[in-house]
Amino acid sequence: MNRRFLAAGAALCAVVMLLSGCGNSSSASSTAGNNVIRAYGVEPQNPLTPGDSGESGGIQVADQIYSTLITYNSDGSINNEVAKGITPNDDATQFTVTLKDGWKFSDGTPVKAENFTKAWSYAANGANGAKNAWCFSAIKGYDELQDKSVASDAQLSGLKIVDDKTFTVEMNKPNSMFPKELGYIAFAPVPDSAFKDMKAFGQKPVTNGPYKLESWDHSKTITLVKNPEYNGPRKPKNDGVTFQLYTKPDSAYADVQSGNLDVLSTIPASAMKSFQSNPKINAISTPGSSFQGFTIPAALDHFGMNEEGRLRRQAISLAIDREQITDKIFFKTRTPATDFLAPVISGYSDNLKGADVLKHNEAKAKRLWKQADAISPFSGTFQLAYNADADHKQWVDAVCNQLKNAFGIDAKGLPFPTSAEYYDSLDSKTPTFAFYTSWSADWPSADDFLVTLYASSSADGNGSNTGNYKNPEFDALLDKAAATTSMDEANKYYQQSEEILLKDLPTIPLWYGNANAVTTKNVSKIQFNFNALPTYWKITKS
Repeated sequence: MNRRFLAAGAALCAVVMLLSGCGNSSSASSTAGNNVIRAYGVEPQNPLTPGDSGESGGIQVADQIYSTLITYNSDGSINNEVAKGITPNDDATQFTVTLKDGWKFSDGTPVKAENFTKAWSYAANGANGAKNAWCFSAIKGYDELQDKSVASDAQLSGLKIVDDKTFTVEMNKPNSMFPKELGYIAFAPVPDSAFKDMKAFGQKPVTNGPYKLESWDHSKTITLVKNPEYNGPRKPKNDGVTFQLYTKPDSAYADVQSGNLDVLSTIPASAMKSFQSNPKINAISTPGSSFQGFTIPAALDHFGMNEEGRLRRQAISLAIDREQITDKIFFKTRTPATDFLAPVISGYSDNLKGADVLKHNEAKAKRLWKQADAISPFSGTFQLAYNADADHKQWVDAVCNQLKNAFGIDAKGLPFPTSAEYYDSLDSKTPTFAFYTSWSADWPSADDFLVTLYASSSADGNGSNTGNYKNPEFDALLDKAAATTSMDEANKYYQQSEEILLKDLPTIPLWYGNANAVTTKNVSKIQFNFNALPTYWKITKS
């Protein structure tokens, strides 16, 4: 069952008025000369298709080469991109989407309504195994496409083409916030040629974004050049972006200082103390929309959703000194978490009932751990997995040391060499270890965090609930939020649902991340979009 956020009345009208009008048509002229931006990247886990681009390595590239119906500003507000209008019926169970004239893919073929409906249906279809299939669960016909016997080219029954510039979207139930989701990469179109071989297409896609893929030298570079067919509001001010692919951000930081890399959006732990005062570079640090913690799978021995498991989860959370780690390792570029969202997301709270479990209290942690041992003694090693191509080792080691000191257990990090290997390990089976969890908002709403990461409908490989947490009481509150008539009322239900999470702790919240970046001195000041990725199309260098 889909549990997307529903807000009627004024909230619906505000979204509709914006989306039914003309989008931002301001243009930015290209800077002449070799104004190519060299940016930090990691090897994408999957081919660069809308249905499979979700993790950090893929999405930062895909967002530059694809355009969706809308695009988000840094504050979460919306501009139309490919859409001319997105108009609901009276109860928001159906939307009519109209496209602007003049849009083409990078091969010159026109962008038509069926390029959206076929792309969405392909991604939603369970036979195709797309990572972003969950994004379409609100649309009528999604459940039928999850049948194991379904044909790989079967279409979502809720999508109907009216003409080349118009299609309708029928929802499973009223969902006035659906238009706000349509700037996420999963909702981008693909050309007809993609369906001959989607995996091959993802290696050299034909796209409709401000850039197009020039080349992908795996594990080395991804080269993007300006797309001459692009006709939207994100017109590049540079001549292209080359993502240099690293396995360690320390090497990238050294390259920025030496002038061999222009933009680095992941600051290594070794530079956290000094990057904002380093005279060789420009530094940026602003509040972001990312939540960071670690997930303990529901099926992990001694950590099930029972009395023993809840005692151990609460004990672990209490044993972690978040203030110390954010101060000593991150030098206050992280903020200790007080909930499961992020401070820039509507519904965020710093005074939820039960939030004391996120405050350091080693004495209570030891007491709860002993209570759990009285039920079933803990044995073995507590492992916390992470991808080693980003700089997680120091904080993981710090957390594990705090657990060792509090409980006298063996606790250690479990590094995977690359992001791709790390995510594959989480996708391939139920993990047998705890694992680092980071979530940046796909769209600016609480449901993107709570439904996506913790709803039962997002478990068992159907979404990003990789720990397979399930709680009917939690799910029921999400349903109530989806049936409200205002965002304030919905947020009350979302906060009640978070109070259940604070009891169960499927994920141990750690901190919220700033949007950080460093650049060479000749690069213009970086701006971030609402989910903390640099707006690469705005960057120039002298």
